[in-house]
Amino acid sequence: MRPSRSSTDDRATGHAGTFRLAAYAVCIEDGRVLLAHHFSRTWTLPGGRVEHGEDPFDTVVREFAEETGCDVVVERILGVDSRLIPAATAHAGVEHQNVGIFYRVRITGGHLRPEPNGETLKSTWTPLADVPTLRRSSLVDTALTLAHTLPPTGP
Repeated sequence: MRPSRSSTDDRATGHAGTFRLAAYAVCIEDGRVLLAHHFSRTWTLPGGRVEHGEDPFDTVVREFAEETGCDVVVERILGVDSRLIPAATAHAGVEHQNVGIFYRVRITGGHLRPEPNGETLKSTWTPLADVPTLRRSSLVDTALTLAHTLPPTGP
């Protein structure tokens, strides 16, 4: 039996956990970054889970439109981040791995608005200098580091 994308159970090693593949948009213009205010009161990036059979490139475009109301074009991949969250601190009480693919995007149309019936309350252009003062997901820091350093290997 092949493990699903959202959960893994390796009976040979006794290791069980969850897995999530996500694509995130990094939109930077004029010294500002577009951040999404999540209903949890945390600032994060537009983006989300890659659906079964979906290309992560298409995910980031879809998620950006759903969460912000704007259309984007992907300019480049910035990098990949893989993080392991121990069972003791993971939401479901089991070890969780999150793999995020970060894309630099540029807005081509639309108007910023809250996500209809979603988790994003608003999206706001935020001066880069103000980001450290925000209650934010660690994904924001990862994305800004990738955008600033453009590591040749991606991680």
